[in-house]
Amino acid sequence: MSDVLHECPPGQGEDPVPPPSRSALDAEAVKLAYRRWAGVYDTVFGGISGVGRKRAVEAVNALPGTKVLEVGVGTGLALPCYTQSKKITGIDLSGDMLARARERVQKENLTNVEALLEMDAEETSFADASFDIAVAMFVASVVPHPRKLLRELKRVVRPGGHILFVNHFLAPNGVRGVVERGMARASRSLGWHPDFAMESLLPPDDLARARIQPVPPLGLFTLVTLDRT
Repeated sequence: MSDVLHECPPGQGEDPVPPPSRSALDAEAVKLAYRRWAGVYDTVFGGISGVGRKRAVEAVNALPGTKVLEVGVGTGLALPCYTQSKKITGIDLSGDMLARARERVQKENLTNVEALLEMDAEETSFADASFDIAVAMFVASVVPHPRKLLRELKRVVRPGGHILFVNHFLAPNGVRGVVERGMARASRSLGWHPDFAMESLLPPDDLARARIQPVPPLGLFTLVTLDRT
């Protein structure tokens, strides 16, 4: 596994359709939030997000192709779940999270993890069509410009490949939607957007053709799969 670090500048573009309810969350705010969370992330969020991670990795393992980009690899919770045939490159904006992911890779001898790199998901240093599959776990509601993230993943995944997201998305109505909009004021401390709408990530054409699957518990998370055309 390569331990080379890549520090990339945050993207300069703006999300062409920013959601009106979504407050800005810049890269530095994300770094600070996840520096606070790094030591307890597995305990606090591992169980809650575990089913979503498992579903996403199961979907990746079932797809053709070997070169996989995991965006927002964090502490590496998902890394042991990939089949040995999948060759994983993980990226994350948080060096604190990546340090724990490297420890996991060494401890569990995950030889199919080829690199863990500190990198801005909205503006990576990878060449076009570098991967067969990209999977972004709980990242879409963290990055400042979700549409830019989507464009970047389309760039680095080869035509005929696949892009997957597992994420929490805003409930369109009901009590949960009210609570999530109320929690939005704490976005900078949380490091993610409770009021994140799926339309903030997917333009209408992609939304129409995406495979969308609710994930337990209680449909709190959603698995979205896009074929790279």
